[in-house]
Amino acid sequence: MKKSALIETLFDIIYSVVAGIVVACGLYFFANSNDFAPGGITGIASFIAHFTPNVNMAYYMLAFNIPLFVLCSIFVEKKLGIYMSIYLSVQSLTLILLEFFKAPAFVADDGTLIFASIATGVVTGIGFSIQLRRHGASGGTYAISALIKRKNPATNIAWLTFVMDSLVVFLIVIFYGENAVLKGMCTLINLFIANIVVDYCLQGVKEGYKFEIITDEPEELAQELMAELKHGVTEMAVHGMYTHKERFMIVCIIRKRELSKMMRILKRYPKTFANFVRVNEVFGNFK
Repeated sequence: MKKSALIETLFDIIYSVVAGIVVACGLYFFANSNDFAPGGITGIASFIAHFTPNVNMAYYMLAFNIPLFVLCSIFVEKKLGIYMSIYLSVQSLTLILLEFFKAPAFVADDGTLIFASIATGVVTGIGFSIQLRRHGASGGTYAISALIKRKNPATNIAWLTFVMDSLVVFLIVIFYGENAVLKGMCTLINLFIANIVVDYCLQGVKEGYKFEIITDEPEELAQELMAELKHGVTEMAVHGMYTHKERFMIVCIIRKRELSKMMRILKRYPKTFANFVRVNEVFGNFK
């Protein structure tokens, strides 16, 4: 194996390990200690553990997920199945160790339970995003989805996550007894917050705006943009179908903080037409 490939594999493993530890901490310190479940297969494992308090939910997580990851490794992608297995194994081991050493967790009353659900969503959402950003998948729900897509590529599997999460909430409300509705609401809040955190984290840290500027003065405008914003520009010839005139379009990607400066520059060119869209991630030399 080449050195670069070895380093890449090492980083893949590190990401899976860190993600597993972060998610386990979110579950142990905020969700398990307050007796509400996350979503998906982990939520089902938590639900079963609720009725078997002497068995750590980590064992149910392993029992449900590892067979799925093995099938995913065989039928979908070998490396992905391995990294998902590492992620889940570390997550389960962390839960077992935290319980073994009786690490102090946050125990909320009815008035502060919402804070526990928010904290669960934030912490687990960060862990999910670490795994998703590196490997594009986390948890057994993805493995089921990938296997379904393997069998029938045209299948829309977006419903699967919704069904799994809804099932967990339904089981909690029906079978948890005292405060069941409150615990079900906490699960919903946790899922909502986790999804927001994942979306935010996956947007990337190099966020910006892409401007497409139609102008008759491409040289002057391009020089000013490069001098003041310190970003490169791309120029291309375009044909206006309304006026049937040859014009130029300048494309430039800027940081969010540079938006007001860009607007001031464009106002100095009254015959210029511009539109811009949000860019979630920029690769390459972008400062």
